[in-house]
Amino acid sequence: METKTLSLPRLNQLNPTLESTALKLMEEAGELAQVIGKYRGMSGEKVEVNDEIVVRQIARELLDVAQTAITMMFVMEEQFDLSIEEMLKDHWGKLERKGYLSR
Repeated sequence: METKTLSLPRLNQLNPTLESTALKLMEEAGELAQVIGKYRGMSGEKVEVNDEIVVRQIARELLDVAQTAITMMFVMEEQFDLSIEEMLKDHWGKLERKGYLSR
């Protein structure tokens, strides 16, 4: 099985707090849910949009969620002296134990 990883940057010009980042994460997750719901007709609207456009919009919103989650990890690293590297090792270990990942 091929393993892929995704790397997102630490953003500049921001001074986020744990609270502001958590709120932003919820906002972005809500936008993702809204896009999925809208284009799946869950609001009762009749929407006719090209599937390729829908998939790209979902991917854009998902990347916003991922970037905000990464930003929150950097906030935790700075404010609480958390080691992202150690947390990543623990996370990968958990994935292996659960059978989601094999090295």
